[in-house]
Amino acid sequence: MLLALEDLRVTFGAARAVDGIDLTLDAGETLGLVGESGCGKTMTALAILGLVPHPGCVSGAIRFDGRDLTHLEPAALRAVRGGQIGMVFQEPMTALNPVITVGAQIAEAVTLHDRIGRAAAHARAVELLHLVEIPEPAQRADAYPHQLSGGMRQRVMLAIALAGGPRLLIADEPTTALDVTIQAQILDLFATLQRRLGMAVLLVTHDLGIVAERAGRVAIMYAGRLVEDGPVAEVFAAPLHPYTRGLLASIPRAGVAGRRLAAIPGSVPDLRHRPSGCAFRDRCPDAVAACAHIDPALRQYPAARRAACLRLAEEARGAEGSR
Repeated sequence: MLLALEDLRVTFGAARAVDGIDLTLDAGETLGLVGESGCGKTMTALAILGLVPHPGCVSGAIRFDGRDLTHLEPAALRAVRGGQIGMVFQEPMTALNPVITVGAQIAEAVTLHDRIGRAAAHARAVELLHLVEIPEPAQRADAYPHQLSGGMRQRVMLAIALAGGPRLLIADEPTTALDVTIQAQILDLFATLQRRLGMAVLLVTHDLGIVAERAGRVAIMYAGRLVEDGPVAEVFAAPLHPYTRGLLASIPRAGVAGRRLAAIPGSVPDLRHRPSGCAFRDRCPDAVAACAHIDPALRQYPAARRAACLRLAEEARGAEGSR
């Protein structure tokens, strides 16, 4: 097991952005972390790297290759961050420094994890640009972010993330604001590099189509908690949690015209005032009276599945009792 999150919590005062996550990721595996905006996906990723902004407070255990990152000294954590764990952030135009060439930004990431001279770092930056399939990498290294297309900027972000030779790559909405053709190219590049370098990938996204094509397992988050996880094929074929069913029903289907898209009513609750019981109950078509005061725990189901639903758990207990 490469990564294990145990009762991970991220709080900002009364707001519980991440509220008791238990999740694992094996070496070479791709895990999709899915949910609406505000469900805690990005904050989970930032907690792994020790990048939760002030005044956020992180508790629980983040075990990477057997070491608990929450107890590392800052210098040791910096060696892991960018070295053993790389991250591709959202919106490369804002993540990249607009007044420094992309080659210099990649070279800076190289020198942080490898004590080499300026010329060697620049040469390595050009190699990384070639690795992420940017044409004419030597020339592109002298370009500034605004001189590159959105797809090329995303490739530069990937080159920076790969500079330290990571074993785990966290990709936070890596195809945001890209057209579908460029999205496919970027995702193909991710898959190629993952196979070549043997990395595990944590894919943070709201796009279930990407997860269906690229991930082996999927974890669904809602209001800071996991509500379902399991192998992608099983979860998509027979979702256990009503929230997962709602997300899947909202995906547009090819060849279906003249029908309104399904939508989940309401919105993610304010995490400063989490409702009692199940946080999804006010939006759930299957809610029962007990959902208002019983907070369901994540329960194990067959086929390596887990889900947190009171009604589902009661049905499972009833089925077991009738045997």
